[in-house]
Amino acid sequence: MAIEEKQQQKLKRIIKELGLHRGRHTELVSVYVPAGYDLNKIINHLQQESGTAENIKSTSTRKNVVAALEKMIQHLRLYTRTPEHGIAAFSGNVAEREGDMDVRVWSLEPPLPLNIRIYRCDKDFVLDPLKEMLEVKDVYALVVMDRREADIALLKGKRIIPLVSTQSNVPGKYKTGGQSAHRFDQNRELAAKEFYRRIADYMKDQLFSMGKDLKGILIGGPGPTKFEFIETGNIVTELKNKILGVKDLSYTGEFGLQELLEKCQDLLASEQIADEKKVVLKFLELLASRPAMVSYGKTEVEKSLDAGSVEILLLSDTLDDATMDHFSDKGEAEGADVRIISIDTREGSQLSDFGGIAAILRYEVR
Repeated sequence: MAIEEKQQQKLKRIIKELGLHRGRHTELVSVYVPAGYDLNKIINHLQQESGTAENIKSTSTRKNVVAALEKMIQHLRLYTRTPEHGIAAFSGNVAEREGDMDVRVWSLEPPLPLNIRIYRCDKDFVLDPLKEMLEVKDVYALVVMDRREADIALLKGKRIIPLVSTQSNVPGKYKTGGQSAHRFDQNRELAAKEFYRRIADYMKDQLFSMGKDLKGILIGGPGPTKFEFIETGNIVTELKNKILGVKDLSYTGEFGLQELLEKCQDLLASEQIADEKKVVLKFLELLASRPAMVSYGKTEVEKSLDAGSVEILLLSDTLDDATMDHFSDKGEAEGADVRIISIDTREGSQLSDFGGIAAILRYEVR
């Protein structure tokens, strides 16, 4: 399950905000409640911790911890039940000057289900579980094969999820019995082609229905077999067009999948950037050749959204939170494909020159 760009941005913002705060002692409270867990049990636990905190020797630390816990308990009681994905909540005295009180509380339902339960008082808020959610990337397919065997798996974040493992009926290189060498070679090639077709069928069965959720396919294996498969394996066009890279490997099977992942790290890291560059370049090309097919700037894009004419909405990640939320919410409501564009590329910088907001339209608007 991948996190949508809008959810990623909101999660990044709250992680950044919480990361700015640091307690003078172990007095910042972090609570993670997993999906399906009884929230009342957490509240009871926090009440017990509040009682224990009364024994802290340092007056200022005791005061801050008790205040943070009480604020947290009051906030959690506002929930009638645990949210579908669980809840992450944080509280503490974040006053800049020692001795002042500014006890605040934050909470969010994470974009992905929580499967851990945490209560901790520390100098920093516990943010690693939220940061890990940002590491969950789009879904890719891995295909590792030679003439003997093939494996198909999904890559979700850092996890390899096996789908299919199959072996071929291709004879070894050396013939036995009374066959002629020519006939033996023919039979080997026919068996190889049948094996390639079988792999392609497995790919279609496992991957075709994923549609846009499948961001790309990586293929690898020892020797030239992988290239023969791509050329003659009858891979359906929609999947063939998603092949991002082909790598030489030393292994097949489980080790081969791991090796393919290692050899494709640069490719995977650049894929999201490449997709951003592609959509911004499309906007710039249309601006030059068919300017009635695009709009840019807050006012003009707002008009295009009101008219329901926006196909793709481009938003720079440098926009302030209020503007980002307004346009992304409106874009989604109008059925636009909302893309958050980073400032890390030349194209992303060019989008900022247009006010950080641009749109590719469904039809020409004059």
